[in-house]
Amino acid sequence: MTPVIDAVSVIADKRDGRELTDEQITWTIDRYTRADGVADEQMSALLMAIYLRGMTDREIVTWTRSMIDSGTRMDFGGLRRAGRPVATVDKHSTGGVGDKITLPLAPLVASFGVAVPQLSGRGLGHTGGTLDKLESISGWRADLTTAQMHSQLESVGAVICAAGADLAPADRKMYALRDVTGTVESIPLLASSIMSKKIAEGTGALVLDVKTGSGAFLSSSDDARRLAETMVSLGTAAGVRTTALLTDMSTPLGLTAGNAVEVAESLEVLAGGGPADVVELTLALAREMLVAAGLPDADPAAHLADGRAMDTWRSMIAAQGGDPDAPLPVAPHVEVVRAASSGVLTSLDAHAVGVAAWRLGAGRAVPGAAVQAEAGVVLHAKPGDAVVAGTPLYSLHTRTPEAIAGAVAALEGAAVIGPMVVGADRDSRPLTRPLVLDRVTV
Repeated sequence: MTPVIDAVSVIADKRDGRELTDEQITWTIDRYTRADGVADEQMSALLMAIYLRGMTDREIVTWTRSMIDSGTRMDFGGLRRAGRPVATVDKHSTGGVGDKITLPLAPLVASFGVAVPQLSGRGLGHTGGTLDKLESISGWRADLTTAQMHSQLESVGAVICAAGADLAPADRKMYALRDVTGTVESIPLLASSIMSKKIAEGTGALVLDVKTGSGAFLSSSDDARRLAETMVSLGTAAGVRTTALLTDMSTPLGLTAGNAVEVAESLEVLAGGGPADVVELTLALAREMLVAAGLPDADPAAHLADGRAMDTWRSMIAAQGGDPDAPLPVAPHVEVVRAASSGVLTSLDAHAVGVAAWRLGAGRAVPGAAVQAEAGVVLHAKPGDAVVAGTPLYSLHTRTPEAIAGAVAALEGAAVIGPMVVGADRDSRPLTRPLVLDRVTV
């Protein structure tokens, strides 16, 4: 006799630390997706119970499979470029402050003849969303049909767009709930959310950028490693060649956190310049993706230097209705926060910068809310740089000046300035963690 399952008993079982059965998980995901027997309030309660109690490996596998089965699977197996079959490889970041890497990375890898089907998301918590950033570009659209994706991948090689409503729709609903219920930082929920979309997407290979540090969802390096191992295992088991890089997110990436300001910085990278850390991570992930696509000898730095990556970017933006030559939005209100003392910037808290950008309007507090294209934080110094009292530390950009006070409050104490050592050489500057901490495979 099949046991009777209901939402309240599923919530109670997980609340009390009991392992959910496969039947409970598949029933819950199915009924929630169809809005038949599991309401948002009940799923919110279950998500919090999972956040507090965790999941076993079996539960995570079943939860992920059920989310994949809630919709359709895409298939890029027939893609051809220049008349030849083409490898597909995607990248996913777990999110960080100033993490605009997808913007230069997708066209860079595609410039080698690889297809990059990059399904991206919107802002989650204090971290920005790739789609929110790209919507700063006049005319650019995130929503494409599967046929449009296929066409653009064959003609351009790269597409960055929103996942369709029929791709892991259970995750689409839960993603919005997690953002506003304090349940983002859960390894089972993070792993299943990311991998359900990526496996359903149909890419042949996947490179994960799993971040750790104050600006990441998982500040603990042990937790980040566990998340990376969980996702690599899920992807490999599903037949997707999957690797992960553990990367540092204790300090914001680059000198910007927001929307249009990050697009501008990405364009600097594509033009052969840009901040050293953004360039370093872009190249590290590009090399990993090119190896996965069967091009171990490719040199991505060369395609940044000679303009081929920028050419692919312009084609990608234009193919999605955007004007690559249009000026980016500029905030009507800019507040400069200045250094209180002179010395060396020894640390800069990424989380605080992310919260400040969010308060300025770069992120959202409720699902579906609009974000400000102009909003964000521009940094004038990074750890290791000398600063002088009274000179700018941050510029705060917004169209709502009443938001500035909250952003300034978020940044209180974020920058630590230590004494300058007279006559010291560069080797005596504050030590920072390497950007790429480790590589995770099965």
